[in-house]
Amino acid sequence: MNRSVKDKDLHISEIGCTIALQNSNNYEVDMYTSEGKKIVITDKAPKAIGPYSQAIRTENLVFTAGQIGLDPAAMEIVKGGVEAETRQVLTNLKHVLESADSNLNFVVKTTVFLQDMNDFAKMNAIYAEFFPENAPARSTVQVAGLPKGALVEIECVALLSPARGD
Repeated sequence: MNRSVKDKDLHISEIGCTIALQNSNNYEVDMYTSEGKKIVITDKAPKAIGPYSQAIRTENLVFTAGQIGLDPAAMEIVKGGVEAETRQVLTNLKHVLESADSNLNFVVKTTVFLQDMNDFAKMNAIYAEFFPENAPARSTVQVAGLPKGALVEIECVALLSPARGD
């Protein structure tokens, strides 16, 4: 069965697609590819600004795209430097993971991309607030540039949350 849905900027026509409209402003989409991957889409995090998915869910893992410090409503980088951007990035990742039936507690690996390695300590202090114990494995690299002039970008791999009652 082919389903087609139009809601604001959301236009999907795909076999195996279900849409949960939470209210007129929020939506989440369950869309499976022919390979069995679940495409994760939520409006609680910034829309993809290129040809990629916010995240891909497999049988037991979630792979997120890199998130930058975009405010999902304005689609602009938050003001306040690397600390504010890191907080927004990790909040965006939290929402993407929750839409994929996971959360920050199940993150096993992150990769942090910094515009300037001199910002490491500032980024790390905010990062520690989101991962206060049992922090995931992490790589941090300095890059020549990030989308929209961002100072930080973070991607992650997470396990799915266990089913309730397990």
